[in-house]
Amino acid sequence: MPETPPPPESEDGRWSFGAEEEFVPPVPNAVDLVVETATMMSVFAAQRLLRVDAMRRDLLREADGRGDGVRDIVERSIRLELAAAMRVTEYAAGRLIAQAEALVRRYPAALEALGWGRMTEKHAEIIADLLDEAPPELREMLLQRAVPLAASEPVGTFRRALRTLIDTAQATTLEERHQRALTQRRIAVERGQDGMAGLWIFGAEVEIHAIHGRLTQMAKAIARVDGKTRTLDQLRADVATDLLIDGTTDHLPEAASGIRAQVVVTVPVLALLDDEYADAGDPPVVEGMGPIPLSKARELCGGDARWMRVLTHPETGIVLSVGRDSYPPPAPLKRLVRWRADRCMGPGCSMPASRCEIDHQIRWADGGETCLDNTLPFCKGHHLVKDNTDWQVRQIEGSGGAVAWTSPTGRRYIVQPERKVPTFTVRPPARSDIGDGLGAEAPF
Repeated sequence: MPETPPPPESEDGRWSFGAEEEFVPPVPNAVDLVVETATMMSVFAAQRLLRVDAMRRDLLREADGRGDGVRDIVERSIRLELAAAMRVTEYAAGRLIAQAEALVRRYPAALEALGWGRMTEKHAEIIADLLDEAPPELREMLLQRAVPLAASEPVGTFRRALRTLIDTAQATTLEERHQRALTQRRIAVERGQDGMAGLWIFGAEVEIHAIHGRLTQMAKAIARVDGKTRTLDQLRADVATDLLIDGTTDHLPEAASGIRAQVVVTVPVLALLDDEYADAGDPPVVEGMGPIPLSKARELCGGDARWMRVLTHPETGIVLSVGRDSYPPPAPLKRLVRWRADRCMGPGCSMPASRCEIDHQIRWADGGETCLDNTLPFCKGHHLVKDNTDWQVRQIEGSGGAVAWTSPTGRRYIVQPERKVPTFTVRPPARSDIGDGLGAEAPF
């Protein structure tokens, strides 16, 4: 990596930008030193990938023209050589070879960003893995959008964003692919140790998402009644077992017996009415999951009260506030806050917003209002950090819900919400002399 030349030295040996301004090199703090080391690791990771790919291609030359059987044996030999030299498993060596080929040959822009320390090795792995799953004709377009995202987003957020980009790009074929995939739904038992086993359900993501959400809500309700004698995972497993064996929740505490599955589905309203609009617009999405087939969205929007329906239109939306009249956010405001964020608004957090606490940015005791601009979803862990450490957390005014986290060392991290909330707009009538007496008409 080229170094920036230092400013010229003055006669007394000090760095100087001019006659009156002296250059004093900044003193790195502990976090700076960690970040510097992490950047160096990215640079070395890029060099390792380049050398792994060069080694593989050099050794493969002896298999040229000798048939696929010989090539397979040479590939296995290369994998064994790399594993033995690096003291890793052959599986790990094979993964490294595959990632090197992908980044050197198919995604050089990602390798270049890694070599300059603008992304981590994990970001590069995600790009190689996920883009290889996308149709070849979409990869270049996706790569152009993935590299800037990797340079700015934490690993977890980046993985979700890239998967959403890929799903959205393939939305036109999502319906067909989903119908084919549905034929693979099944249940399997995986044997464990010490008398344990696992029940594995492979089905439509919406339903699996809803099952897990219901089990979580019921487990939390039981924990509030029974105390913390069982972990949340243990409670979820116990509830699932009871439901599948007995088929009833009558024996559970009253707080848990009435809980039903809840899933938030967002779909452009015109897509429900006309396939032409569906093809031209954004695909339907489910909170915490991403795009879903339009047929599934239409099914979920058919009136079942288990689903929260958010119908969007390019000219309409909702802005809610109850000011100082109420401390607890009303249910519609809670839903809107969670829908906008989709996830906990902590840096890199993947906790679904439906399982987060709604927090007042400016505390109620300090005069904060209960409104969209002053409420955000945080998981319990990030809520505790925000309220009990020197981190400064604020919504950015006019950003539509973006949050700035300023660390105790002064670093600033921006967390963007998954969606923007539009506001109501009113169009004037086409002719001033025609109207209904109200002076304006609604945009729909």
